[in-house]
Amino acid sequence: MTDHLPPDGRAGIDAALVKRLIADQFPQWRDLPVTPVQVDGWDNRTYRLGEEMTVRLPTAAGYAPAVDKEHRWLPVLAPWLPVAVPEPLAKGAPGAGYPFEWSVRRWLEGETASAGRIDDLPAFAVAVAEFLLALQSADATDGPRAGAHSFHRGASPAHYDDETRRTLAALDGRVDTARATAVWDAALKATWQGAPVWFHGDLASGNLLVREGRLTAVIDFGTSGVGDPACDLVIAWTMFAGESRKAFRATVRQDPATWARARGWALWKALIVLAGVIDTDKAQAAEQLHVIDEILTDHQT
Repeated sequence: MTDHLPPDGRAGIDAALVKRLIADQFPQWRDLPVTPVQVDGWDNRTYRLGEEMTVRLPTAAGYAPAVDKEHRWLPVLAPWLPVAVPEPLAKGAPGAGYPFEWSVRRWLEGETASAGRIDDLPAFAVAVAEFLLALQSADATDGPRAGAHSFHRGASPAHYDDETRRTLAALDGRVDTARATAVWDAALKATWQGAPVWFHGDLASGNLLVREGRLTAVIDFGTSGVGDPACDLVIAWTMFAGESRKAFRATVRQDPATWARARGWALWKALIVLAGVIDTDKAQAAEQLHVIDEILTDHQT
């Protein structure tokens, strides 16, 4: 159903553009219907192409490098992983007024993960942790090293030091900036010493698909790469709590320094989101404040 979809056309991309691109570059699919998906991301716009495919188009230049990266590496990673990941079918070129490469993938069944769709959250947390361990075990030879293409996920959180400290100053009096600064300083001191491994880079509920309450697929590898896996632990505070967090932590088996960097990554993101919504979106602000409080409490224990 599409009754509740926002108006098509975000970032200058709409179904009519997608149909023109398909007709021009993949005429074998030109007669298939093109419809926006119900749950769309920010970095890309996604459309369903017929019943078995999707079309995915970056919304800005900074997201465009992910197209080639995912096209190259998703087929390499897939055999290592316990659940499905997007299967690239074709890579489109700029055209019809659209300036970036784009992709056609096989449709993956499932709904985005949420507490209401998961009966056993600790078991789900174990499945997510097992996915991460499998991803980290994949051959990292020649994989894309963390950098601008991954928005520096997989590198040191120090890349965002200036932004984090400016945001802490802006939020002084509205969050516990002394405790938050201690978490951030600890993250920067806990330098990564391990061998480079694959990381996802944006392991969040919106990128996890479930069926009958179980993890069945992980999507959106646009910020993936090879480096430090600490950024993939952020979900411990954004989706899990209590027993599910304990189950995740026990299964994923990371050392204290990695957890310190993970708290830094989680804090950075929560702070910058909070700064943008604290006076305009009470619900979103409350969510980020809760995440920050969980991170600060975790640091002390």
